[in-house]
Amino acid sequence: MTVPHLTTALSGPLLDLERRILSAQPEIEHWFRNQWQESTPPFYGSVDLRNAGYKLAPVDMNLFPGGFNNLNPEFHPLGVQAVMTALENMCPDARRVLLIPENHTRNTFYLQNVAALTRIMKMAGLVVRLGTFNPEITEPTTFDLPDGQKLTLEPLVRNGNRVGLAGFDPCAVLLNNDLSAGIPDILDGVEQIVVPPPHAGWAVRRKTTHFAAYDGVAADFAKLIGIDPWTINPYFAHVDGLDFHARAGEEQLADAVNSTLAKIRVKYKEHGIDHEPFVIVKANAGTYGMGIMSVKSADEVIGLNRKQRNKMSVIKEGLEVHDVIVQEGVPTFESINDAVAEPVVYMIDRFVVGGFYRVHTGRGPEENLNAPGMHFEPLAFASPCTTPDCDGAPDSAPNRFYSYGVVARLALLAASHEIEATAPEPLLSFAA
Repeated sequence: MTVPHLTTALSGPLLDLERRILSAQPEIEHWFRNQWQESTPPFYGSVDLRNAGYKLAPVDMNLFPGGFNNLNPEFHPLGVQAVMTALENMCPDARRVLLIPENHTRNTFYLQNVAALTRIMKMAGLVVRLGTFNPEITEPTTFDLPDGQKLTLEPLVRNGNRVGLAGFDPCAVLLNNDLSAGIPDILDGVEQIVVPPPHAGWAVRRKTTHFAAYDGVAADFAKLIGIDPWTINPYFAHVDGLDFHARAGEEQLADAVNSTLAKIRVKYKEHGIDHEPFVIVKANAGTYGMGIMSVKSADEVIGLNRKQRNKMSVIKEGLEVHDVIVQEGVPTFESINDAVAEPVVYMIDRFVVGGFYRVHTGRGPEENLNAPGMHFEPLAFASPCTTPDCDGAPDSAPNRFYSYGVVARLALLAASHEIEATAPEPLLSFAA
């Protein structure tokens, strides 16, 4: 099981980068197998990709993916297989799993994600119950979903060094909560396996740490197949000590924008790219598309108006933003029905299990698409096979998608290195 055959929004000849990746497929898969001997993959993850034609790069890596309901149901068998593999490596005796979702119970789209993830876990032969940190839920509470399904959330209980539910002692705990508000005391020192580990949540994790790890992975991979690592890796810079309301740190932010734009211009000239460079300034922690702006000049971050400062200063859970990542902007040239689109690839363990396009009719190719008004188009199977079509035309849909799966797995490998490097104490290795 490697990468499913998928259709993509793109058609036409494969680009040079995609051809190189496809021609090196045996070497790439051998390289990945060796990497996973040394590193334990995260339990799951999703990667936002941007394809500019001259560059195919990850721009975000989510370790608590919340869009399983947007995957084509045909992918579920792949997810079930991947869950089984993850459990064999992580906790072979696991039978009961406690799934802890986000607290926002009014978001039915998110709850449908929880239902889809629960279904995949149950199909893998697990008993799955849902526990919540939400203080408003003090007894088992059932929610009705738009598609007719029901979800029951229960308050968490702590017994000694174990966390569970009343009458339910799980073998393992699966977090689908990114812990933006902090690591709850109820998880402190529990003896069960918790995946992803709490330190992978946004209370601790930083995007710059991830992309620093990705720098190393991308360099090794680029050397393997003989490409410029820049073609799969966005430049970035870190700016700390910001206070958007008080305008503190504006000059440092402007300097980081200037230096990053200058580096991009050098690469554009080297590769003959006729495009105005831009950067994305975003909060160094957190998700949901909050605290993000697209910038083409350092002047744009000096003297932000009140609306812009309010937008940049606060993220999920009302947390204030004091450090940002200034990331090279990668325009997308993909579209669905004339709307700008970007692929999001989902993985469980080390396997690609599906994906979808994030589509936004009101945004341009240089803008963040993770914003109100977006919708999702599931990536569809092009054929029942699970590997590139080695005998097919170079520009066949499965071959086009293969490169997406490869770059997404590079980001997953970087996340593995990141988790290991930031662990508060040595992690036990469950690598096969």
